Amino acid sequence: MVEPPEMDRSDKLPLHHGTKTISMKPRKAVLILQLGTPDDASVPAVRRYLAEFLSDRRIIEANRFLWWLLLHGVILRTRPAQSAAKYRRIWSPETGMPLLHYSQRQVDLLQQALGSDWLVRLGMRYGQPNLREVVPELVRDGVETIVALPMYPQYSATTTASALDGLFLALMKERRIPAIKVVPPYYDHPAFLGPMAALLRESLSQCPDLPDYYLLSYHGIPRRYAQKGDPYATHVERTTQALVADAGWPKGAWSRTYQSLFGRDKWLGPYTEEKLKELARQGRRRVFVATPGFTTDCLETIDEIGHEAAVVFAEAGGGWLHRCPCLNDDPRWIQGMARLVRETHEEPAWRGGVNFESAQWTPDQEVPQPT
Repeated sequence: MVEPPEMDRSDKLPLHHGTKTISMKPRKAVLILQLGTPDDASVPAVRRYLAEFLSDRRIIEANRFLWWLLLHGVILRTRPAQSAAKYRRIWSPETGMPLLHYSQRQVDLLQQALGSDWLVRLGMRYGQPNLREVVPELVRDGVETIVALPMYPQYSATTTASALDGLFLALMKERRIPAIKVVPPYYDHPAFLGPMAALLRESLSQCPDLPDYYLLSYHGIPRRYAQKGDPYATHVERTTQALVADAGWPKGAWSRTYQSLFGRDKWLGPYTEEKLKELARQGRRRVFVATPGFTTDCLETIDEIGHEAAVVFAEAGGGWLHRCPCLNDDPRWIQGMARLVRETHEEPAWRGGVNFESAQWTPDQEVPQPT
C-alpha cells in the first residue's frame, strides 16, 4: 500500500523522519485591538471614518432606518468638518495621528519584549491597518494561536465587543481559523494598575503647584446601555477606587467623571465639563485630570481634555488644568502588556473577564466613594 506523502508543515508542526523528530514551536501572534482613527485630518478622511464608526450597531443602538436617515442626511453633512478641525489640532506632520503613532510604538516595543517566538500586529476596527487585512495576513503567515489584546481596560460593548466583532468577522472568511484567546478586561489587574498609578505620580510631580482637585475622566456611554447589562460602569468604579487608594487623595478632593457625550441620550455622569464648571464656581483653581479608560492618547484625551476642557475651566473662572498623558509607550506599560499576553496564552481556557450574572452597579444606585 502506498503511503500518502507527508504534508510540508515544517513551520507549524513537528516532522517525524525515522527516529528523528524535528520540533518546531507553533507560531503565536498578538493582535492589538483598537477602534481606529482617521487616515488624516482632512474632511473626506474624517467623513469616511465617521461613516463607518457611527454605522456600528454596538456604538449606536437605535432604529436602523431612522438612524441611517439622520446619519447620512444630517450628521455626515456637518460633523466631519467640525471634527476635522479638532483632528488638525492633534495631527503631526512627523508622526501623523497620535493614536496610530503610539499604537505602532506599542507594537514595536511589545515585539521586543515578547521576542521572536511571537508576531505582534495592530488591527483597527475602523481605519488602517484594518482587521479585514491584518487577520488574513496572520492566517497566511501560518499563525496557529492569536492572543487578542483589546486596548480598553474596562469592558464595554461599545469598545471591546465592537473590536472583537471586527476580529471574528474577518475570521468568518477564512477556511483555517487559528486558536483565539482574548485578554480579559484588566481594569483591576496589577499589570495595568501598577503602570497607571506610577504614571499618575510622575505626572503630578510635573504640575506647577499642588493641585486642589483631581479628576479621573472616562469615556461615557448612554445610561441605558449600562441598564441593559453593560458592565462598563462597574469596571470604571473598581479602577477608580484602586487608583485613588494608591494615590491617597482625600475625600472631597477628587471625582470620577465621564466625557465625550454624543446625541440626546442621558449618559453616565457626572459630565467632565460640567464638573469643571462647578469646581471653578467653588473657587478651585488648580485641577489635575487623568484618563485611565484610555491606554493611548487620542482626540478625546489630547484635545477634548487638554484643550477644550482646559478652556471650559478657565472661562468658568478656574486656573490651570494639568492633563496626565496616557500610558502610550511607557516601558512599564509595555511590560504590563507582555504580562497580560503571557498569562492569557498560558491559561487553558478563559478565566476572569465579564461575569454578567454577578451583581453590577447600575445608574440607579449610589456608588460609595473611597475614603
